[in-house]
Amino acid sequence: MDDPDCDPQALAATYRRFDLVNRMVSAWGHVYRSRVRPELRALGRPARVLDLGCGGGDVLVRLAGLAARDGFELECVGADPDPRAIAAARDRARPGVRFVAQDSRALLAAGERFDIVVSNHVLHHLDAAALRGFTDDSLALSRGSVLHADIARGRLAYGLYAVGIAPLSAGTFLRVDGLRSIRRSYRAPELAAALGGPWRVETPAPFRVLAVARGQASRA
Repeated sequence: MDDPDCDPQALAATYRRFDLVNRMVSAWGHVYRSRVRPELRALGRPARVLDLGCGGGDVLVRLAGLAARDGFELECVGADPDPRAIAAARDRARPGVRFVAQDSRALLAAGERFDIVVSNHVLHHLDAAALRGFTDDSLALSRGSVLHADIARGRLAYGLYAVGIAPLSAGTFLRVDGLRSIRRSYRAPELAAALGGPWRVETPAPFRVLAVARGQASRA
């Protein structure tokens, strides 16, 4: 999927099926209930939520739907520097949810700030320098929680995914890229060491890691 010359039809099909795959494996329902919903309730006003590296936008749309069901008013922004991802994500746009072809540096330069910043399956794509820049920017963009979710590397995760994804993978990059992502991902202690303070790394569900910190943007 990172190849700019990859098959556009297979790429579009992959983005469409991410919704189902992420619902099965990403644990965002749990993260919403345990972390996002309490913060929205404590905020007591409409909130701005950013999904950095939003890909096809399914995670952000899901969070927006969960929040709406609970009566919260959100302005949700999904940002990704890849215009192919944003093209796919805009098919999911709805009132209160928009997508922009920007990276974290551009958002900071534009003066954007948010109450919660999240990402899903971004960290394992980044080398050490990019990881530091991405996570530092996410702290600077957020007045509240920053939540970066990813896969936890492991042989069992690899084997289960290889078998379980087969029915969904025809005509997509789900199997090839998914297995590559697991090989490149972190175990929780490795991610904690790579990020350092102020980050805490949790395991919200089997085969998952969640890097958690408080944002550093002004709350004024």
